[in-house]
Amino acid sequence: MASTFPRRHARTQRFTLGAPRAFTISPDGSRLVFLRSRSGTDRANLLWVRELPDPANESGHPPREYPAADPGALLSGAEEELSAEERARRERTREGSGGIVGYATDTAVELAAFALSGRLFVAELRAGTARELATPAPVVDPRPSPDGRRVAYVSGGALRVIGSDGTGDRALAAPEDEPPAGAHTGKTPLDTDGSPGTVTFGLAEFIAAEEMSRTRGYWWSPDSDRLLVARVDDSPVTRWWIADPANPASAPAEVAYPAAGTANADVSLHLVDAATGERRPVEWDRARWPYLARVHWSSAGPPLLLVQTRDQREQQYLTLDLGGTGPVATSVVHTEKDPAWLELFGGVPAWAPDGTLVRVEDRPGAATGTGDSGARVLLAGERQLTTDALHVRAVLDVGERDVLFSASPGTGASGTAVGDIGVYRVPLAGEGAPERLAAEEGPHVASGVRGGDVLLLSSVTLDRPGSRVTVHRPGPDGAGAAVDLVPSHAETPGLGTAPLLTHAGRRRIPAAVLLPTGYRAGDGPLPVLMDPYGGPHGQRVVAAHNAYLSSQWFADQGFAVVVADGRGAPGRSPGWEKAVSRDLAAVTLDDQVEALHALAEDHPLDLSRVGIRGWSYGGYLAALAVLRRPDVFHAAVAGAPVTDWRLYDTHYTERYCGTPEDDPESYAAASLITDDGLSYAADTHRPLMLIHGLADDNVAAAHTLRLSSALLAAGRPHEVLPLSGVTHMTPQEQVAENLLHLQAAFLRRALPVV
Repeated sequence: MASTFPRRHARTQRFTLGAPRAFTISPDGSRLVFLRSRSGTDRANLLWVRELPDPANESGHPPREYPAADPGALLSGAEEELSAEERARRERTREGSGGIVGYATDTAVELAAFALSGRLFVAELRAGTARELATPAPVVDPRPSPDGRRVAYVSGGALRVIGSDGTGDRALAAPEDEPPAGAHTGKTPLDTDGSPGTVTFGLAEFIAAEEMSRTRGYWWSPDSDRLLVARVDDSPVTRWWIADPANPASAPAEVAYPAAGTANADVSLHLVDAATGERRPVEWDRARWPYLARVHWSSAGPPLLLVQTRDQREQQYLTLDLGGTGPVATSVVHTEKDPAWLELFGGVPAWAPDGTLVRVEDRPGAATGTGDSGARVLLAGERQLTTDALHVRAVLDVGERDVLFSASPGTGASGTAVGDIGVYRVPLAGEGAPERLAAEEGPHVASGVRGGDVLLLSSVTLDRPGSRVTVHRPGPDGAGAAVDLVPSHAETPGLGTAPLLTHAGRRRIPAAVLLPTGYRAGDGPLPVLMDPYGGPHGQRVVAAHNAYLSSQWFADQGFAVVVADGRGAPGRSPGWEKAVSRDLAAVTLDDQVEALHALAEDHPLDLSRVGIRGWSYGGYLAALAVLRRPDVFHAAVAGAPVTDWRLYDTHYTERYCGTPEDDPESYAAASLITDDGLSYAADTHRPLMLIHGLADDNVAAAHTLRLSSALLAAGRPHEVLPLSGVTHMTPQEQVAENLLHLQAAFLRRALPVV
């Protein structure tokens, strides 16, 4: 029997396996390093090197491509074993593949280091050879020094260093109560209050990795002689226990989880000598600015820190004075404030070669009738390099003369395309407008990497499945001609998507409408399935074919599927994103309703049969919809929903809701349950399916279990689908496959398909 779409969707990890990713270009532009598995169903990534052609070379020979490290060969065919630290790191980064899932190189891109099955390996990239370095296990996050002579890594809570020739392994910074030469556990016997505590060096704490997109905990100096190392003490953090009820003989896992309003881990930074291990603390007012959000250290200037207040309404850019002895002093370079919150962006802060500070900042602006206001702009020092015609998303590279960045059309753009995300460059001097480096014709979604004079663009479009990776040698007039195409081994879905991208309602809400394949105008109205994420940091309406595969599959089950990105979703304007401040539930739900009703005026949507499904924030929104607006929504599937925001983490929740102590009303308005039962006790019952992985340490299963208890106490029938051993990602093939079938069956029962 031919494989069904749900099976292929699960087996290929949403058709991402086999696609090249994690690119690094050598400074001389001769080599491209990347990860890719051998096929579209193979989860094990290899480390590849591809020689890049020089346009002046007229030999006609195709570029040579070879694996520099093959996990199957390095492990002699043995199954990969992951440590608890590595599993946690992959969960934070939503990494579902295997083999080599991450690597780091020296500055010259001659040497790469990576962890595999908890062991440390290095690869000589020109030679295409890899070897293991004998170290204490398990190894996490190995990184070569810029000169390639050493490799730093974390093991047992200690930051260690070893020569790239395999000699001189030693601990540079270890938990205080462990001997530096043999710190293998990271556990201190007793903390100051007499309770068990945990100290680590060189690892990002939960909040940084999950919410700040800072997955690193140490940074090499450009001269390879020192490192900045984060010390994390999570003993102040409340302990949660994640049990596996299907295996009662197994002890529950202990998780340090900083729920809203509770204590965070204590994070400090230290300057460590790579040769002697001498450690100097970095001083700033950590009580006032507890969040270490970004660290940048390049040859263009002194180390640069970005620190935030706990309410994230203020942040400072700090430089370090590395002279003298004793504690390392810091100086304030720039301060920012925002009445709602300050976003964090990839690639910044950074120094330009001329010593100016490159950053992304929200500038105020008048509110519009759509809910937009302000502009997110790119700056170098006090020079504003972009206007409200572009909504800057991240900095990709800071070059000698220009900045490479990604952006969406801003509120100042005319004829705004829906879901368009491009790669741009703009002169650092501020003389000249940003220029789009087009990887495709028409709206598309692109990202970029640069090394030397080589630019790599990875792009997806609406009319082509999968990604396309092209290598360019840009000239003065744009991206230049593509000189290479990096092959992908990803499978094609065999399912065509045909979303109509549009703006809906008076707020011009970005939306996609998908109808069953072969639908004709005379076929009549269809039951509706809203399929949102609908919240912060989760843009779903994009100009990308594969982004709508599961939505199209649901459409082919007989539904009109609507995906809408209301206020709070990224990619539009600062005012659009920050409209949810202290009002998460009402704003995001109202925009789903507005989009639904506006689209029904022009599309065959049967408003008497409306369902909604989602995962994580989308799961919260789905449950919220049937509980708060049963007049609009008639059934919901809520996967891993946050049901009580007091149980979600500090950095995310407090950004939007404040703290439970200072802003109890915003928590009461946003939560689905209270201490006494349901928050929304509408008399009308709507079918609701709750799905949750019992091993989820991001949105704990307690969210679903407490909502189920409240529903039961209120006499509200519902279905609960517990997933034993499943985390927030649901990477297991059979689970991912059958979840689609089970949701579709539930929705067909609740919203009869004619």
